[in-house]
Amino acid sequence: MTSLDSKYKFLLDSIGQTIQDARQNALRVVNTELVKANWEIGRHIIEYEQNGNERAEYGTDLLSRLSYDLKLRFGKGFGRRNILDMRRFYLAYPIWQTVSARLSWSHYILLLSIGDEVARKFYENQTIHENWSIRELDRQINSSLFERLALSRDKKGVLQLSEKGNISNDPAEAIKDPYVLDFLKIPQSKRVTEKVLEQKIIENLQHFLLELGKGFAFVARQFKISIANKHFYIDLVFYHRILKCFVLIDLKIKSVQHSDIGQMNLYLNYFKKEENVSGDNEPIGIILSAEKDEIFVEYATGGISNKIFVSKYQLYLPDKNQLVEQVKAILNR
Repeated sequence: MTSLDSKYKFLLDSIGQTIQDARQNALRVVNTELVKANWEIGRHIIEYEQNGNERAEYGTDLLSRLSYDLKLRFGKGFGRRNILDMRRFYLAYPIWQTVSARLSWSHYILLLSIGDEVARKFYENQTIHENWSIRELDRQINSSLFERLALSRDKKGVLQLSEKGNISNDPAEAIKDPYVLDFLKIPQSKRVTEKVLEQKIIENLQHFLLELGKGFAFVARQFKISIANKHFYIDLVFYHRILKCFVLIDLKIKSVQHSDIGQMNLYLNYFKKEENVSGDNEPIGIILSAEKDEIFVEYATGGISNKIFVSKYQLYLPDKNQLVEQVKAILNR
């Protein structure tokens, strides 16, 4: 490439980046204005109700009349359901300053589907922290992420989770139990090998990273280590950018044995000596298994200085109603 061609390519790339930035900025401005307009519409409806003693709940004439007249004046986008959502939006966020410009109207529609305010605040904060798309937010709500994280905390921890989201500054907070792998599309009744399970995860790596949570970066599969002329293979290796450490994952399709924990301990000792570099914290080991006995794991990991966690995985979405009731019990203590 000649010097002239190189300069022209730089010019073209610079203009292209400017156009892309302008379009993104325009979309953000449009989104903010849309959210603000819908919030204002909701405010007008509530103020009308308060002044006229009329309740515009779903099923009353006010929403139908508003929808009809607004569609005549402004076209599509003002269906009865949309008008109801605008009203609900204002009721959930009566102070405009609490509305985030980083979330779209579609994000807020999903958030409004969550009746519990504590859970809704968690998903709102977590969406902002992890920059979830609409699809990712929907997936996390359906997989009961808040309830799964909350069950490992006390009342104070649950409320903190709601207020701040799940910020993984501690290894124990970065680990879930259970992990929901419904995206692998493996029937619950089907028996699979560890090799097949690993391959399915690799084929759905983007979904698996979402389930792991913010900060995980994929490093390798079947990571080979050699000790005293013996070869070992770690199923999956990740690096956690926030915790600044390697995360080793061993997959088990049956109950965890004490030998599995001993093997993970060996892997972690190896990584500390051979793979860690300056600035890396001690590695974390996760044994992901189909079954888990809490008492057995407690005794098997007792006295081990390395950070070893045993978590269950399940191939189907959890019973959300049951999880919700368990979290309510924690909050009512």
